[in-house]
Amino acid sequence: MSQQVGLAAEEAVRTYLSKQGLKFLTKNFRCKLGEIDLIMRDGQCLVFVEVPARASAGYGGALASVTKSKQQKLIKTTMYFLKQYKFNYKYPIRFDVVSLEGTPYEINWVKNAFGSDF
Repeated sequence: MSQQVGLAAEEAVRTYLSKQGLKFLTKNFRCKLGEIDLIMRDGQCLVFVEVPARASAGYGGALASVTKSKQQKLIKTTMYFLKQYKFNYKYPIRFDVVSLEGTPYEINWVKNAFGSDF
């Protein structure tokens, strides 16, 4: 996926989630461990969002691209984010995947798509 397509996909998901009541905090957090596409808040819950986009469902589609390895990378990047910004976050943390698939795209929001041990 080109960077331009990726940024457009993230913006579409940001708008979609905002309409669902989530509050936008930041996007494209990058560090040596990886990247988090969107960070939002759902009530008191801090939500880390992965945004895969695919023009077709070939090769398993967008959701299948969030492999166990990718999940582990996101978890480590999240821990770095929390330490970097000295979050003493006492509320739940959630990992969501919001995929965009097809042309025109269909949005598929998977809340709490995977977990961690924090």
